[in-house]
Amino acid sequence: MKRLFLLVFFLLTLLRPAMVQGQQFNPIQPEESEAKFNIQKTQPSPELQLDFPNLNKIPYYHDRKQLSLIQRLEKRKQYNKVLPLLEKYVNNFGVQNFYKDTDLLWRLGQLHERHGNVEKAKALYRLVLKHHRSDVSEIKSYYDSLDQNTQDYYVPLDYYYELVEYRKSIVSYQPPKGVYLNMGNAINSPYADYGPTLSGENELLIFTSKRNVKGLQNRANEDLYYSKQNNGFWAEAQSFGKPINSIYNEGSACLSRDGKTLYFARCEAPDSYGNCDIYIATLQDDGTWGDIKNLGANVNSRAWDSQPTLSKQEDTLYFASDRLGGFGLSDIYYTYKTKSGSWAPAQNMGPVINTRESEVSPYLHPKFQVLYFSSRGQLYNFGDFDIYKTYLVQGKWQEPRNIGPLVNGRGSEYYFAIDAASENLYYARSEADDIKNLDLYSFPLPMEAHPLAVTKVEGTLTDSITHKPLSAVISIIDMDNGIEISSKYVRPDGSFEFSLIDNTRYMILIQSPDFFTIERELELRGDTSLDVMTSVIDYSIPMVFQNIEFEPNQSNITPEMEPILDEVAYFMIDHPTYRLEIAGHTDSAGDPDFNLSLSQDRADAIKRYIDRKVNIGGERIDAVGYGSSKPIREEQTEEDRRINRRVEFKIIKPRK
Repeated sequence: MKRLFLLVFFLLTLLRPAMVQGQQFNPIQPEESEAKFNIQKTQPSPELQLDFPNLNKIPYYHDRKQLSLIQRLEKRKQYNKVLPLLEKYVNNFGVQNFYKDTDLLWRLGQLHERHGNVEKAKALYRLVLKHHRSDVSEIKSYYDSLDQNTQDYYVPLDYYYELVEYRKSIVSYQPPKGVYLNMGNAINSPYADYGPTLSGENELLIFTSKRNVKGLQNRANEDLYYSKQNNGFWAEAQSFGKPINSIYNEGSACLSRDGKTLYFARCEAPDSYGNCDIYIATLQDDGTWGDIKNLGANVNSRAWDSQPTLSKQEDTLYFASDRLGGFGLSDIYYTYKTKSGSWAPAQNMGPVINTRESEVSPYLHPKFQVLYFSSRGQLYNFGDFDIYKTYLVQGKWQEPRNIGPLVNGRGSEYYFAIDAASENLYYARSEADDIKNLDLYSFPLPMEAHPLAVTKVEGTLTDSITHKPLSAVISIIDMDNGIEISSKYVRPDGSFEFSLIDNTRYMILIQSPDFFTIERELELRGDTSLDVMTSVIDYSIPMVFQNIEFEPNQSNITPEMEPILDEVAYFMIDHPTYRLEIAGHTDSAGDPDFNLSLSQDRADAIKRYIDRKVNIGGERIDAVGYGSSKPIREEQTEEDRRINRRVEFKIIKPRK
C-alpha cells in the first residue's frame, strides 16, 4: 500500500478525461465513469440536550406511585401516555438512579425510537452503556447496529501513514508531522513524568515527576517541575523547590493567567481533608512562592481530589475526584467563585461526561469553551484511557468525542494540554499495560483534537449505475495549515463525515479497492454535504499503453518508458494477490515470424524490468507475444500501423 495513489495513474483518473497522446495510460473506459459531485450547504443541527436538574441535589429519586402508573400504562400498551410520564420521571434522576435504574433509561429510549426520535433514543442508550453495572451485551449489540452509519471507522495508524505518502508527490501538500514524539531527556526521566500544563504565553511548561526517589526502599516522592521555552526548545527541567515541593506529594498544577497564583494538588499533608487536596500558592514580591492554602471543604473532600484546571475567566475550577456519591471510580467535578470570592460547593459534571469507570485529568482550553479529559468509560476507546473533548453549548456540555488515533493509542493517554495558539499538544502516555512508565509527549495538534474543528463535511459515495454504496477510504488534507486529519473508512451505507476548520482549503481523496481514486479540492464555507457518484472499473477490460515505442526491430527498455513501467511495478507490489498479463503486439509490416518473436521479446523485456524493479517473482506476470495476429485496426495508413504497435496490460483480480 505504499503507493496506493498510483491507482490514479494506473487505472483511471476519474476527475480528468483520459489522455491518449504520448506515453499516457489509456484505459478503454466509457466517459460515464467520471465521478460526479453534488455539493450543498447544510444547516448545522443542534446537538441534543439532556438535562437532569436533580443531579447535585438528591442522591436518588423514587416515586412508587408514578412508577406503578407507568407500569400499568405499559401493560395496556398505551405508549403515548407512558412517554411523557416516563420522561418526567427520568428527568428527576439523581446520581444513583443511573446505575440502579438503567432499565428506565432503556425503556425511555425505546419509546423515543418508537416515536421516531432516534437521536434522543441513541442518547439515552449511550447513558445505559456508560452507567450499567450488569451485562448489557444485547443492548450494546443493538446500539452498534443502530449507530453503524453514524460512528467513525478510523483506519489503523500504520495504514494512515501509508496513505499520506500520496501528498509527497504534490508540492503543495505538506508532509505528515508524525505522532508519539517523546519530549526527550531534558523533560523526561527514567521515572514517571506526567501532568503537563502551560503558562498563558506558552513559555513555561509545568509538570509532575516521580524522579525524586528517597530512602532505602526507593520511595518515589511526587514533585512539581518546570521548563522554560527558548526559541522553540525546552530547557532542562528544574524543580519548583520549597515550599511548593515538600515531604508530601505535589503535582497536577495549573497557573493563573498573570502567573501569580498556582493551583496544585498535595497529598497526605496534615491540613488535608482527604488523601489528596487542591491547594493554591501565591507568587511573592521576591519571586518565591508562598502563602500556601488549602482550598477548603467546599472543594476538597475526604477522598482524592486533584488535577485542577481553570476556566478562561478563572471563575470556574474543574478537577477530578474519587469521592463517594459519584458515578464511577473517579469523576470530574467543578466549582465556581461566588460573589464573595469564595469557592462554591463542588458539583458533579453529570452522566454525559462521567461514567461508571474513571474520568480524570480535565483540561480547559485557554481560549475556547472546550474541555479535554481522559476516560476509560466512554463508548469508543482505542486503548485503556483515551482523551476526549467536549464543547460547552448553551450552558450544556455536549457528548464527548474521542480525539482520534493520532493521539490515542493502544496504551493509556492522560493529562492533555494545548498551547494557546492551538498548534501543539502535550500529554502523558504509556505503552499498553505499563502505566508506571509515563512519559511526556508533544507534537502538532491533529484535526480531531483541534478546538475549532466544528464545521461538518458529510457525504455519501455511491455507484452511479446501481446506486449502491461503495467501499473506500476517505482522506482529507488541510492545504492551508498542514494540520493532520485521520483517514476513515466509508460507513456501511456509503456515508462519511468529518469535523473541520471553517474557511479553509482542503483536498478530499477517495481511494477504493474497486480500482478508482477521486481527488477534489474544497473551499470550506460552513457545514457542507457532498454526494459523490462514480462507477467501478470492469476488470475484464484490458489496460492499454499507447505509443510505448521500442527502437526499430529492438526490444530494449528505453529511459522514456521507465517512469510508466515503474507505476505498473509499484501497483503490483502494493496488490500482492493480483496478477498481470503483458501482451506484445506489432503491425503487419515485415516477416510474420520475426514480428511474433519480436513481440515476445518485448513482452519478456517488460516482465524482466518489472520483476527487477520490485522483486515480486515472475510467476505473477505472464508475458505473451502475439505479433501482428490481433490488430485493433485494419492497416490502411501509417497511423493504423502505429496504433497496432502496442503493449497491453491486463489486471487479473483474485476470485473472492
